[in-house]
Amino acid sequence: MEHLLDSLEQILDDINNPDYEVEYSSGVLTLKLGDEGTYVINKQPPNKQIWLSSPISGPKRYDFVEQQDDWLYSRDSRSMGDLLNSELSKTLKREVDLGIRNISQDLS
Repeated sequence: MEHLLDSLEQILDDINNPDYEVEYSSGVLTLKLGDEGTYVINKQPPNKQIWLSSPISGPKRYDFVEQQDDWLYSRDSRSMGDLLNSELSKTLKREVDLGIRNISQDLS
């Protein structure tokens, strides 16, 4: 989550929109994008899951898949990183790559 937070902070610093902010507290990351909506990403360590609420695609529950070293949505096998990169690229009107790969090495 720290890596995700750092990536989002850098993107928002580059954009410099006062309506955009990201915060992380008690295992919950909140990304506020003004009129575009709010993302909430919540760690569920006992279940090895991350819950994502997106203003575009709605709620999803991602399971850690050790063989792929990634967080995947069981209904379409799409990774959380791919979904966030795609949605944020469209919303922010710029290419976004949060660099969420090799989860067990990069995310804490």
